Amino acid sequence: MNPNKYKNNSITIGYISALVAAILFGSVSTMGKSALATIDPLLLSSLVYLISAATLTPLAHRTKFTFKKKDYLIILTTAISGAAIAPSMYFFGLELTTATDTALLANGEIAFSILLAMLFFKERLRLIGYLAVTMVLVGIVIVTTDIPFSSSIPVINLGNFLVILATIFWAIDNNLSKNIAHKVDIARLAQLKSLIGGSILLLIVFLMGISINIDATQLLHISILGSVGFAASLYFFLQSLKRIGTVRTILMFSMSSVFGLIFAILFLKEDIRIYQIGAIAIMISGIYLITRE
Repeated sequence: MNPNKYKNNSITIGYISALVAAILFGSVSTMGKSALATIDPLLLSSLVYLISAATLTPLAHRTKFTFKKKDYLIILTTAISGAAIAPSMYFFGLELTTATDTALLANGEIAFSILLAMLFFKERLRLIGYLAVTMVLVGIVIVTTDIPFSSSIPVINLGNFLVILATIFWAIDNNLSKNIAHKVDIARLAQLKSLIGGSILLLIVFLMGISINIDATQLLHISILGSVGFAASLYFFLQSLKRIGTVRTILMFSMSSVFGLIFAILFLKEDIRIYQIGAIAIMISGIYLITRE
């Protein structure tokens, strides 16, 4: 097989995987907002990641681990950061803010991931790539602060602040996962992270004495949230991460905010403002430029 053709196919799969991950993860804020009406955020975080692990188990290949001790440490670190701390902060934040704001603020993951990739992992882009990054970041500033469209001082409530913190820990997870993704099957990596993170959170739930009474009507809802919103999106995200790198994956993944807005409008009847539409247009343009590179 032509090596260049194989490489191009792999890159195409990487971009498609990132887009699918964005669509699936875009549904999380809407589904999560509904679930939080009756479930503690910490318990919800635990359940969705344990369900995610169970969903990924049939896909996880039985491969031998030939890792060094530091590789196991990386996997544990990514699990704690991306499957324990980040989701718990995300759901605590979502409980205190709107699904629309949460979907938009989730793009903070882009800025932090790119910053870490540039500073610690020496990822670089050409000029058009930096232009694309700038456009995406400008879109994030607009949708999170409304500075260009309002004379009032932007105020970040506690919920928004927690969502932003969650994106920092997901950014750490993203960069570390890229380094380990070449050594283990993608589904197995996602399964391990979900299982470790979900188990840690469940232990905390028990230690804190949080009630595990769950409304039967929410079981299907939580199952979909865990298997589709997290398991499937994480699987496709890691597939993309492995093929096209952190920066390009995150830029494509930023479209999750677009789908998040759509889902929030359709199912939660939340409003969308003109400046948000403009910001989304800027981000999509930036994403188009990076794919053209």
